[in-house]
Amino acid sequence: MKQVQTIADVKLEGKTVLVRVDFNVPMEDGKIADDSRIRAALPTINYLIDQSAKIILLSHLGRPDGKKNLKYSLKPVAKELSSLLLRPVLFLDDCLGKNVAKTIEELEGGSVVMLENLRFYAEEEANDREFAKKLAVYGNAYVNDAFGTAHRAHASTDGVPRLLSIRVAGFLVQKELEFLGNKTANPTRPFVVILGGAKVSDKIKVIDALLERCNQMIIGGAMAYTFLAAMGKSVGSSRVELDRLDDAKRALEKARQLSVKILLPIDHKITNQLDFDARTVGEMRTAADSIPPEWKGVDIGPKTIGIFDKAIENAKTIFWNGPVGIFEIPACAEGTFAMAKFVAKSGAISIIGGGDSITAIHRSGNADRVTFMSTGGGASLEFLEGKELPGIAALSKK
Repeated sequence: MKQVQTIADVKLEGKTVLVRVDFNVPMEDGKIADDSRIRAALPTINYLIDQSAKIILLSHLGRPDGKKNLKYSLKPVAKELSSLLLRPVLFLDDCLGKNVAKTIEELEGGSVVMLENLRFYAEEEANDREFAKKLAVYGNAYVNDAFGTAHRAHASTDGVPRLLSIRVAGFLVQKELEFLGNKTANPTRPFVVILGGAKVSDKIKVIDALLERCNQMIIGGAMAYTFLAAMGKSVGSSRVELDRLDDAKRALEKARQLSVKILLPIDHKITNQLDFDARTVGEMRTAADSIPPEWKGVDIGPKTIGIFDKAIENAKTIFWNGPVGIFEIPACAEGTFAMAKFVAKSGAISIIGGGDSITAIHRSGNADRVTFMSTGGGASLEFLEGKELPGIAALSKK
């Protein structure tokens, strides 16, 4: 993918800038449970304030299904942003209409406005051209700083920028492209990839792409049991995607041909009963190479933790996406928190690929010791697969 222009490449002083941010933050009882996505956008917003631009923030929150639902209002987000910026953020209770247009027109340079949830209109997710035109008319420049939505061709990520001559990446998106792109395509070696989570089907394309870049690949989580089953190992009643056994075999063969070492668990924490919703397990044991029938793997074992530690210790670049056990349950969290600790202490360039891995890093107390945490989730995986992301493709190239 060609390099895109960033806000540092264009003159935005005094312009009215539409900024697509990803403020789809977790909410609990009407309060923000984690403000990290808001904090991630601060460098771009502060830069534009310093440029005396008029800043119009566009975002979605949750899944209101194209209808106005105050449960998903961005008003609490505007309040939180105001406290982080230490300046007023004007919240408008719609994203279209005469009141919105008039308010934006009367803004002074350096003002920050947040429009209401774009997904209160079904036209946003439908990438409706008329809806995009109504948004685009508010500004004369566009900045995308919402990497987490860049894989969606929605009005605010694809339609709006194509209607404006200035369409560039913010600092967050620039950083995402640098770390997920250049730092993994041309890594300082050894390059170790750690992949976990539940499904091979979610990550087989990423596995395929990263096998061509890395020196070692660690596979944990429920994904590992599909690989172990493909190798003929006894995995008891552990989660296995039977329709993905051939994919796992092909990945193992590709690794062999490329001389990439795939590391899989050699021992397991197992249980005879699991209730994920209740966050409970039955009896817990450690199993060696094979797991007995009626038992399922829920975490990596102590020998595996030692082997993975050694691989991570020698790495110069690390990419990690997905937990290696059901870390939401304390009895099954040891392996994932050990990985967080190993990655943090490694001294390597460490890239955390969104979602549960970031949660695990935070819970382990090591968030300040990793190099970069992606806000992308699905977008980061699709980017690593080599897919063109609509929200990035819509921006001007250098």
